[in-house]
Amino acid sequence: RQYAGRVVIHSLPVPGHFRVEEAIVGPFLKEGQVLVRTLFLSVDPYMRCRMNDDTGAEYLAPWGLSECVDGGGVGVVELSRCESLSVDDMVTSFNWHWQTQCLMDEKLLQKVEPQLVDGHISYFLGAVGMPGLTALLGVREKGHVTEGANQTMVVSGAAGACGSIAGQIGRVDGCTRVVGICGSDEKCRVLVEDLGFSAAVNYRQGDVATALKESCPDGVDVYFDNVGGPISDAVIAQMNNDGHVILCGQISQYNKDVPYPPPLCDETQEALQSKNITRERFMVLNYMEKHEAGIIQLSQWVREGQIKVLETVVDGIENMGVAFCSMMKGGNIGKQIIKISD
Repeated sequence: RQYAGRVVIHSLPVPGHFRVEEAIVGPFLKEGQVLVRTLFLSVDPYMRCRMNDDTGAEYLAPWGLSECVDGGGVGVVELSRCESLSVDDMVTSFNWHWQTQCLMDEKLLQKVEPQLVDGHISYFLGAVGMPGLTALLGVREKGHVTEGANQTMVVSGAAGACGSIAGQIGRVDGCTRVVGICGSDEKCRVLVEDLGFSAAVNYRQGDVATALKESCPDGVDVYFDNVGGPISDAVIAQMNNDGHVILCGQISQYNKDVPYPPPLCDETQEALQSKNITRERFMVLNYMEKHEAGIIQLSQWVREGQIKVLETVVDGIENMGVAFCSMMKGGNIGKQIIKISD
């Protein structure tokens, strides 16, 4: 079974933009191919950009009309005609088709070791996968966190797959205060009580700027930006001189007809310039040489309990569209995962 997508431009995605089809995989493997059974699939905010004719990123192709959708996935090899992968190997890919079984070229697959995640295979799509690497390398490469410097970090989209990890890394790396911005009181509670954030702000309740002033009495030094828009304007207005914005995502703008990164208002541009705040686009794929070491570090933190992992799991490939659209509206806490098979 596979999921096919339909291109939609500048509007809110709904489950009806996808459909499930029955298809025959195979029947024969070519040299260098494997047959994999899908265990878990991922839905992520960047996928909304792939529903446009122009994704806004050279490295990211749009999904084709009525073609099988792809993204992050993890599964097990069932048949192999390549030397590097054997039957029962666990593998992951950034180009995994939304199918219950897939024929894949070995060059698209990376072997993973279940012991790195104590058998939690889905973690390779979240905390010990691309979102975790994005959080780690974003903080390390663009955040300039210095232990003992009494820094305050703010994370927007803080209860999502990337934000929930980024805030914890900021704490581990030495930020004195880590404040998360999210969309419900329950998410705020989870950030503070379960993940160790210093405070959390529900942007749907009250004035964000006022709440930030209360939560960040010494201003903001590092901002991990997942959402953009008015929330980011409010954070940047309270940033200290020589601060750093980690421009990771702009999910609040993905349904609009704007370029990426979206343009900033004049007041925010002035704040960046007058305070000498760096704001550079961050793309984790630009740091491929650091991915292996990053995965090892993330897995160590997870196994030791220094970083806690949150997941929202939905069962069944028929619910891929539902899970994607829910994630785009903030319906998940932690990483949104779809379980396809055991």
